[in-house]
Amino acid sequence: MPAQFDWNVRVYYEDTDAGGIVYYANYLKFFERARTEWLRHLNVNQRALQQEHDVLFVVKSVTSEYHAPAKLDDVIKLTLSIQKLGRASVAFQQQAWCGEQLLNSAQVTIACVDTTMRLRAIPSAVAEKMRHYVISD
Repeated sequence: MPAQFDWNVRVYYEDTDAGGIVYYANYLKFFERARTEWLRHLNVNQRALQQEHDVLFVVKSVTSEYHAPAKLDDVIKLTLSIQKLGRASVAFQQQAWCGEQLLNSAQVTIACVDTTMRLRAIPSAVAEKMRHYVISD
């Protein structure tokens, strides 16, 4: 069974809009933070990747669906798993939950590039760590 990474974030006042609910774009920020914390969990240092391998991870595409609002002081559980691990890209399935309520679901594709923005293969040691999070077909 593939692993799923979970990471919690609390909703602060700055995360909400005039209606008192989480501003829609902030889910993308939450998902970005979850991916960063996931890499830390895997002992993958993004700064070292750039310095030692000349690779960066950049967002290629995002689709997001909103199901229910989150509000001030809610604790949101962010989940992450991999739909597809390619040679130079990773397609993530990410979700935001408050208790049993699904708030947002997103598909985020990340590309591995060098500092000139040309596609590069994900370093093999990193890809091997990521493989544990791939959803089986």
